[in-house]
Amino acid sequence: MALVSSAWHVISAILVFFAGMLLITWAGRQFGTGSRRSLALYAWHTLFCLVYCWYVLTYGGDAIGYYRTASGGARDFHVGTYGVVYLTRLLIEGLGVSLLGAFLVYNLFGSLGLLAFDASLRVVTRDKSRTLRRLATLIVFLPSVSFWSAGIGKDALSFLATGLALWAALDLQRRIPLIAIAIAIMLLVRPHMAGMLIMGVSLALLLHPGTSLARRVLLGSVALAVAAALVPFGLEYAGVSSPDTEALMSYVEGRQGQNMQGGGAVDISSMSLPMQLFTYLFRPLPFEAHSIFALAAAVDNMILLYLFVMGGRAMLRHPGRRYQENRLFLWSYALIAWLMLGMTTANLGIALRQKWMFTPILILLLLSALGTVRQQVRPTSPPLTPVMQIYQRYGIHPGQQRREP
Repeated sequence: MALVSSAWHVISAILVFFAGMLLITWAGRQFGTGSRRSLALYAWHTLFCLVYCWYVLTYGGDAIGYYRTASGGARDFHVGTYGVVYLTRLLIEGLGVSLLGAFLVYNLFGSLGLLAFDASLRVVTRDKSRTLRRLATLIVFLPSVSFWSAGIGKDALSFLATGLALWAALDLQRRIPLIAIAIAIMLLVRPHMAGMLIMGVSLALLLHPGTSLARRVLLGSVALAVAAALVPFGLEYAGVSSPDTEALMSYVEGRQGQNMQGGGAVDISSMSLPMQLFTYLFRPLPFEAHSIFALAAAVDNMILLYLFVMGGRAMLRHPGRRYQENRLFLWSYALIAWLMLGMTTANLGIALRQKWMFTPILILLLLSALGTVRQQVRPTSPPLTPVMQIYQRYGIHPGQQRREP
């Protein structure tokens, strides 16, 4: 399949790219990010978009299947896989984009998610040491963060939803509309993850101590009502027939035996739960890498493992530290997502893509626990001379003119 096949395909791809620059610059201002940094993040993410294009054209991938299916004819709207197909179909019919143009549109979604992720990390590290701020920047520029969210597929939209949810969690009471947008985007591509987001928001609004009783009841009731409607829908989409224990266990056992083909397959059915969670988040390790892509992922995983160890240690040493972000919401969503995905994903290749639906949240939680807030040093007045001490004692101001009686 060709990236472009007409002059309009080339023009539309260029227009999408430059429109993305304008949108990224505007969004950067909303996130408090300078234009230079915003455009640097966009350029970095676009670089991986081009690499992703080359990869799927060379080795194949879901992105090609999405585009071919969308080019084949109209599809009824539905969430999940066909949500991506439906959106891609709208791009083809409405803008006449080629495969490259569609890639650049999804790249814009992922770039906005990266921008929100970067802005959130800068907020929680702005009063920390320069080393921690540099570590936050290093994490944002990890290849795994940008690669999977740079192409046609669910990952670009789910990463955008995660980034918006992360930014909203820094001031959850005032950014409820933003978290609603994040849930709607996640619902389009992964309804079961949207249900987890809703459960996290419900717990945060109901148990947050700074919320008035009336506001807690109102917001909590709305969140619980939405959760009651969407969580069963998400479970049904994931393949769980009913929300009872037996059905959930049957679903987990069935998922542990799927996707066992390919070099990334691992047998998680015989692992303990802690080992399943470790495998999902931190493997492949460097000695398990069998290709240049696996090696890059392994290096990223080692950085995440270091952050996890050091951040966990810092939280244990300072359990009473106060934080700006709504950690109840973030921990609720991240742990539920990690638990469910870690127990049901038996392929490291799939895990490398899907873990970025909650890993940015874990990164912020751990990074914000590291280091100490720098104290603002107030300027001190120079010591008074003996003459000035006398003036001060008798209330005399040297510059004041003496009045005649």
